[in-house]
Amino acid sequence: MPFVSLALALTAAAQPAAPAVEAPVRRIFAGLTMAPLGDRLADVESDQPENSGSEPHKRVVIRSTSTGAVLATHDPCPSCDYQDPAFSPDGKRIAFLARDKKGGTTTVWLVTRANAVARTVIQGVAGHPRFAPDGKTLAVLAVIGAHKDVGATQAGAAQVGEIGTSFDEQRIAVIPIEGENAPLRAVSPADTFVYEYDWSPDSRGFVVTAAKGDGDNNWWTATLAHVDLANGTLATIATPKDQANFPRMSPDGKMVAYIGGIMSDFGSVGGDIWLTPAKSGEPRNITPGFAGSFTSIAWRGNRLVGTALMGDRMAIVSIDPTAGTTRNLWSAPVSIHAGDGNVAFDARGEKAATVIEDFAHAQDITAGPIATLGFATGLTHANAALQAPGSARSVSWNSDGRTVQGWLLSPTTVTPGKTYPMVVIVHGGPSAASTPAFYSNDFRGGLPRGLLNKGYFVFLPNPRGSYGQGEAFTRANVRDFGGGDLRDIMAGIDAVEKIAPVDDTRLGVFGHSYGGFMTMWTVTHSQRFHAAVAGAGIANWISYYGENGIDKWMIPFFGASAYDDPAIYRQLSPLETIKQAKTPTFIYVGERDVECPTPQSVEFWHALNAMGVENKLLILEGEGHGIRRPDHVRQVNEGALSWFDTYLGAR
Repeated sequence: MPFVSLALALTAAAQPAAPAVEAPVRRIFAGLTMAPLGDRLADVESDQPENSGSEPHKRVVIRSTSTGAVLATHDPCPSCDYQDPAFSPDGKRIAFLARDKKGGTTTVWLVTRANAVARTVIQGVAGHPRFAPDGKTLAVLAVIGAHKDVGATQAGAAQVGEIGTSFDEQRIAVIPIEGENAPLRAVSPADTFVYEYDWSPDSRGFVVTAAKGDGDNNWWTATLAHVDLANGTLATIATPKDQANFPRMSPDGKMVAYIGGIMSDFGSVGGDIWLTPAKSGEPRNITPGFAGSFTSIAWRGNRLVGTALMGDRMAIVSIDPTAGTTRNLWSAPVSIHAGDGNVAFDARGEKAATVIEDFAHAQDITAGPIATLGFATGLTHANAALQAPGSARSVSWNSDGRTVQGWLLSPTTVTPGKTYPMVVIVHGGPSAASTPAFYSNDFRGGLPRGLLNKGYFVFLPNPRGSYGQGEAFTRANVRDFGGGDLRDIMAGIDAVEKIAPVDDTRLGVFGHSYGGFMTMWTVTHSQRFHAAVAGAGIANWISYYGENGIDKWMIPFFGASAYDDPAIYRQLSPLETIKQAKTPTFIYVGERDVECPTPQSVEFWHALNAMGVENKLLILEGEGHGIRRPDHVRQVNEGALSWFDTYLGAR
């Protein structure tokens, strides 16, 4: 055999070299914002080659909104990641942040007359720079001396020594625009974590959502408050009954609008629009019964402009804050995002820009009058050459008297008369939704893309508990995790099998986070699936309550703590029905997961072993709830694909 191998190698060497094929490159757009006059855009861009082994380097790009031409590029720190560009009210300045992860610092850069100048260096992490309405001051959210990145999805800090006695606190900090070597001044209280903020129109303070103590956990008890710029005094405006996002003060300073609803993760936004007096008062829902979930809002004059997921479409909606009436300005079956919300607007709210994508088109920037947004009016075409791995269609079905929606993805080639395996991918949350996305490489939908390329169908259901069909639908899984939502998913599979050549004997299920729980729950309540992959799941709600770093999210969904009502926690735990498990299951989890700690996956792995069920467990070193290292992302994707191929036999 060694001689045969050598001969083959020599033969190959004698042949003319094949021309090199360049790997496809995906342009990534982030932090998009628009100048007040609507004439320019700023964003953070990077280019990621197919299956790159490292994170791409970023750059801050300024573009014309009329032609898309690049007017300037800023890259002052080769070792930094850039984020959050922001225009000044007069449009003459741009601020952005540069994070040096190795040095543990964040630098605030200020661009004036096309030159970028380092304004101040923060020892820690920072985000969300915003100019005061009078243009004299710049604010940021800063964690001085941070022990971890902000957010519960990030890898947790090492739990050593005495724990629970001190926390990283994210504070509003400000610097004056004019002057030399101006120091950063922390404004908000030192014992309070500020999640979001908005300047008051008089530039003398901020409206915030904030809570004292552990920022990862206390968002679910955050209040709406005012912070005084001069002395840092925090005064409560209201204590919302539900989670609050996007606090925005009206231009006359009299009212505060926010999105309120039942939400399971900070940053995953969906709900109705609420209004409360800026001094103090009782919040009022001005969009009760809205047939969708608002995802961002902004004041433009005396009206609100928001984005909302409505069924299978993303919409831009005008809201009358007095009457509570809504008017759709634009909608399409796409996903959109920008830096401060899902759409960037000019000062008048007439022009807009967003990063747009769907299952067939990779992300690019579109800009112009709101009604004209779309792929046809794209401002950039950086990703136009990328090819989708399959096709998609929206599917609706009835379950328990409700209309449920999801997405069915088909491989590029479907042979008549042949049946195909299908993997059901359950989204996390549960307060979230599967929306259109272009699966371009390992780090952007690597598993769905890999499945489609191998000839699988992929089903993305949005069962009760999801966004997109109103607040009542999102609340419909309260104290019923795995009950009605699993019935919705099963009914969706039935509906899919009536319209697509799916082989019911070759079904797989995958999920991460709440989707990981749903995978564990499914394999202990059904024998319909023949392979499963559970990422960062929850096996035992009782032990989970004492292990995770965000136990306060559970009270709105369970109605009480695990100590006050343990019965409901046990009832909804997959381990309670583990003896029904038969499905081969691949489990993975991050070593430092704060949201769904490693012991939950270990418990399920241990139980499957005790039941004699085929399984394996992968614990990813140093990772948190979100798997971020490129080699770990690839390891998960390849492991899941191999697992499904082994047990579903894709042909």
